[in-house]
Formats: sequence, C-alpha cells, structure tokens
Amino acid sequence: MRVFGVSFDSVEDNKDFAVKSEYPFSLLCDTEREMGLAFGTCADKKALFSARYTFVVGPTGLIEMAIDTSDPGAQAQSLLPELERLAQADS
Repeated sequence: MRVFGVSFDSVEDNKDFAVKSEYPFSLLCDTEREMGLAFGTCADKKALFSARYTFVVGPTGLIEMAIDTSDPGAQAQSLLPELERLAQADS
C-alpha cells in the first residue's frame, strides 16, 4: 500500500511542510489543479484551496472509497475496514 498527499503548493513549500510536520508519506504538487479538477475537489484552475478528501484507490486503479476529510482524526474508523478488505483482495 502506498500513501500520497496532494496539495496545490509548490515543490519547495511541500518539502518544507513535510519536513516540518515529519510526514511519513510523499506530498505531490498539483500546482495546475489537474488532480483537483479530475477528482472534483476544486471548482476551477483559479481555486486557492482544494476540499480535503481521502481517496482509496484499489489495485485495479478504480476509486474504491472517498471520504470527506474535514475531521482527519475521525476518519480512521471508516477507512480501516476498506483498507483491510483491499489488502485481503490484493494478496
């Protein structure tokens, strides 16, 4: 399983944030808002911010689950069963 974060920030800003926050996963840069538009987390290329969502992409490349991440600390309970299911299906 791989975990990525995505933001509209620059490479340098993401790097600084990841180091400061001691992130255990990679942060991708979507400065052109292409992922945000494709995943429906922003309205247009001028958006300053993306809505916070967690997407679980299965082994086939399809989105298996999308969770509104407005409360990141509370999402683990709904995310864990899906990750366990996908891990079993992938083995």
